[in-house]
Amino acid sequence: MHKLSFLIIAFNVFISCQSQKDSKLQKVATLPSTLDEISGINYTHKTKTLYAINDSGNANTLFQLNLEGELVHQNTLPTSITNVDWEDLAYDHNGNIFIGDFGNNDNKRKDLVIYKVNSSDTSKISATHFSLEDQKDFPPKKSKRNFDIEAFIYHNDYFYLFTKNRSSKFNGITKLYKLPAKEGSFKAKLLTTYSIGNDSRDCFITAAAINTNGDKIALLTYNKIYLLSNFEGDHLFDGDVQKIKLKHFSQKEGITFIDDNTLYISNETSKRSAASLYQYSLN
Repeated sequence: MHKLSFLIIAFNVFISCQSQKDSKLQKVATLPSTLDEISGINYTHKTKTLYAINDSGNANTLFQLNLEGELVHQNTLPTSITNVDWEDLAYDHNGNIFIGDFGNNDNKRKDLVIYKVNSSDTSKISATHFSLEDQKDFPPKKSKRNFDIEAFIYHNDYFYLFTKNRSSKFNGITKLYKLPAKEGSFKAKLLTTYSIGNDSRDCFITAAAINTNGDKIALLTYNKIYLLSNFEGDHLFDGDVQKIKLKHFSQKEGITFIDDNTLYISNETSKRSAASLYQYSLN
């Protein structure tokens, strides 16, 4: 009996190690403890660094990291803005970083906002305040709670927002919204819906990124990447959608393109793992 138990344990360890070996997801570094609740990352070609944020309950700090995951600078943003629930970062390739303060776990927020921060002078901040055109109740019924947002991209002077479905009867539907990337107050237009899958462990959209050419979009879940390509205009889901299994489950909440074929991914600290930075090659 003891021998059988040993063989079962050894086999499970072998399978676990084999999965990690076969995966193209490679760990870059364990992140500093100041980023235990990291919720978004973005690589900027202007500074050649990663920017990172923590989510709700943390200071309004924008962190800079090198590609080895080492902290090189902390930018404390003005007290005129607060971290209600910062969830993702985007970049316009002109030196501006966008902070998505739109985490909405309970689907009852009326103060959704995206902050525009100049990377050369982080005291220069403007804001895009918005609501979702199809949300009428705050909160809606538990079966209709699909208004949480944890992922967005900047593309051609617009923001594209992807919901993290928190409905009690989870069906894997993410909603795609479009919002002008301008200072002021707007209603985000609902463009379409898309079914990622019916398992919440696989199908919570937690981050998004777009490459420099604007022809690839990566959507992140806890253990997968959904790569969108060959799309036209606003029809982001009407091109090719490739499902990439990472063979690694953790609370992944940040993704960014380093170049056209290299992604960096971050996860926050949990009971299972420390906050870490990973690299994934699309080749």
